[in-house]
Amino acid sequence: MAEDILYLTELFGLKVYDLKGRKLGVVKDAAIVPLVDPVRVDRFLLSGDGTLLTIRFDQVKTISLDGIHLRDENLTPYHSDEYMLRLARDLLDQQIVDAQGRKVVRVNDVTFELREENDAQILWVLEVDIGIRSIFRRLFRGILPPRWIRRLQVRIAPHSIRWEFCNILEPDPQRRLRLNISNRLLENMHPADLADIVEALGPEDREAIFENIDSEVAAEALSEVDLEIQASILESLETETAADIVEEMAPDEAADVLAELEEDTSDEILEEMEHDPKHEVEELMEFAEDTAGGLMNTEYVALRADATVADALAALKENEDLLETLNTLFLVDEHERLAATVPLARLFLYEGGARLADLASETLIQVPVSERQDRVTELFDKYNLLALPVTGHDHKLAGVITADDIISVLRQR
Repeated sequence: MAEDILYLTELFGLKVYDLKGRKLGVVKDAAIVPLVDPVRVDRFLLSGDGTLLTIRFDQVKTISLDGIHLRDENLTPYHSDEYMLRLARDLLDQQIVDAQGRKVVRVNDVTFELREENDAQILWVLEVDIGIRSIFRRLFRGILPPRWIRRLQVRIAPHSIRWEFCNILEPDPQRRLRLNISNRLLENMHPADLADIVEALGPEDREAIFENIDSEVAAEALSEVDLEIQASILESLETETAADIVEEMAPDEAADVLAELEEDTSDEILEEMEHDPKHEVEELMEFAEDTAGGLMNTEYVALRADATVADALAALKENEDLLETLNTLFLVDEHERLAATVPLARLFLYEGGARLADLASETLIQVPVSERQDRVTELFDKYNLLALPVTGHDHKLAGVITADDIISVLRQR
């Protein structure tokens, strides 16, 4: 093992010496102050004569397995500091998110890099250790000399996470702010990966994540989570935060999760929502869950029957947020009644002046809002549908059921 590496388990109990080489005590913990520097160990906590003292990083001359030698003996009593992340107390044995591996892990040890700076040595947090090797170090700490443990552990493959890929789970929003804990790593994840992480956490940590990430990201991740967990998360959040998230969800998904909540909670969230998304969700909540109305989504693109390819492309630009899931356009008459469906891919085969009615599918397959769920799934299977329009009163277009909706239904069976 390189001499420029030190482990947190080796730091525990390390003797601290004054300028004359006299022992002052032993190290009990180390801390970083993220607002000052997110990787440098800023303080060492020293236990001696029954008191806990603080050693600043710039008071240290050398650090090795033989001990810490100071160049400044002016130590101060330790006082709790909410801007300080104590590595043993706050990180060791705690769950964190491995943003690169997209999973929840438990911290067994921490690896530091020993660096030279201003004729002194400092420690930088390099990695969080989560594998068998780190467990081995902890098991034999105090039983075998550290150098023996280092030689023996070489046979065990290391398993660690670079510090920059670690996301600490801190339920207290004020402490998150003081510790400068960023949500960037979580917000950059795919919603399905973030959902897997959320399902692996306890209620308190789930709440901490959804309280502190962007509402659009939260909505996408929440939609990927089991419905019961969705409901428990929303129930745990402040009403305003829950409403912001629900507004960003697809209306059908929002209606489903609100239907899972206690009526009072659901009403409170709806009351906080903006008028348009609130109205859409309330309309969908009126339909029975096992009907086409209960399955459909109201996010679609509909154009007049006399529209052209150019009109369709302009409409798509105005609905850019739907492009990832959109595969069909709908044509309606002057009374908003469904007239035809147009596969999106056909737009790219014709000039802008071409009439969409000439590109429409030969057979118009549709269902009323009251159609049974079983019949809807049969139609998707029989005709290999990607989207199925749903009509309401007077055959007006009310919504659309997509293949994703059907997959969700089948998964729940």
